[in-house]
Amino acid sequence: MKETVMQFGEGGFLRGFVDYFFHKLNEKGLYDGKIVIVQPLPTGMIDMLNAQDCRYNLFLRGIQDGQEVNERTEITSISRCINPYTDFDAYMALAENPDLRVIVSNTTEAGIEYLGTESMEDRPAKSYPAKLTQFLYKRFTLGLKGFILLPCELIDHNADTLKECVLKYADLWNLGDGFKEWIETENDFCNTLVDRIVTGYPREEAEELEKVIGHPDKMIDTAEIFHLWVIEGHHEDELPFNKAGYHIVWTDDASPYKKRKVRILNGGHTSMVLGAYLYGLETVGECMKDETVSAYLKHCIFEEIVPTLGNTETDINFGKAVLERFSNPYIRHMLLSIALNSVSKFEVRVLPTILEHKEKFGTYPEGLVMSMAALIAFYRTDKANDGEEIMKFMKTASVEEIMKREDYWHADLTEMIPMVEKYYQIIEKDGMKAAYDAILSKTGAGK
Repeated sequence: MKETVMQFGEGGFLRGFVDYFFHKLNEKGLYDGKIVIVQPLPTGMIDMLNAQDCRYNLFLRGIQDGQEVNERTEITSISRCINPYTDFDAYMALAENPDLRVIVSNTTEAGIEYLGTESMEDRPAKSYPAKLTQFLYKRFTLGLKGFILLPCELIDHNADTLKECVLKYADLWNLGDGFKEWIETENDFCNTLVDRIVTGYPREEAEELEKVIGHPDKMIDTAEIFHLWVIEGHHEDELPFNKAGYHIVWTDDASPYKKRKVRILNGGHTSMVLGAYLYGLETVGECMKDETVSAYLKHCIFEEIVPTLGNTETDINFGKAVLERFSNPYIRHMLLSIALNSVSKFEVRVLPTILEHKEKFGTYPEGLVMSMAALIAFYRTDKANDGEEIMKFMKTASVEEIMKREDYWHADLTEMIPMVEKYYQIIEKDGMKAAYDAILSKTGAGK
């Protein structure tokens, strides 16, 4: 089978989402193509994938239309994995393949960045956009057709931002106007929204699930049955996801879908998990069963996030669906997994609601502001997992110093400092329960 898709990232999300859809397209006879994975960082999991001939089992479990669903699929849509740090030539050779047509990525919210310190001669360049520019330039020099680019990073206008970075590297490296014109006219950078809770490797269930599979599988992936992929573009003719029966939305404007999803689902996650971990919980399911934490989450969603969005029936129903998804008994979503890179996640997922709430209603939303204090308290522990500089700074800096890091928050948060300091002191002196009570007592929630 031809290699038609290049994918930056081998993590659980892409394997439980994009790779599943391409597997199903192939299985239904609607597509003829496999995925080549490129490892975006020096360390990763491609050796384990390659050792299994890039096959793994995906378990989709949840409630769909009131019915319990438990689906196992052996994913066979990946042909091979390449580490550009150890075999740069193999990575660049992919540009020579005329069948290659789609580029997918998920390099986390911090992955699409312009550093401006790299060289075209780096093997490879450090950032994802710089690696991509190296690849696209070779494709251009070969006179081959461009790509459909589907970045899955959870940032606003992910494809627009990626293209902007590529064009900056084109200027930095003096790659010429012809290349920049080719980028603009021969490639379709499609902004996307992805929505599926992918819980990854089920460490505690692995032995039991391997019995179901019938053989060892170190790359088992688990996810909810729910899925939504909104793509700004119209390529159903080449990628017939709708024909295959999946909820992929081809549209001219993904922003309404994205804002709702990022603010309610991702914002709900990020505002809840750090405090809940400090409170002594380990999974999202435990949060939903805990009277205090679930009341806090409902307050944040329905009293702070949804009103800021507009309080439409669609927003409210999406919020209710999110609570059902968080309560999925088949998902053991570890809080520490969601906590990865929480500073950049908070800036994208929660902070916009806080600032818009102030602009719209004249007050800061107490619950979400408290979650920022919980973030700071969490980064004082040894469980934070983020960039080295961020973790070092967050562990020792004062609340005021943290709040004034405009390079973290891309906003002036000076006015919020007293509120965040107040809740931080409650957490440090009296614990998370006291902080939750302080929020819930203001609204009567949870009583």
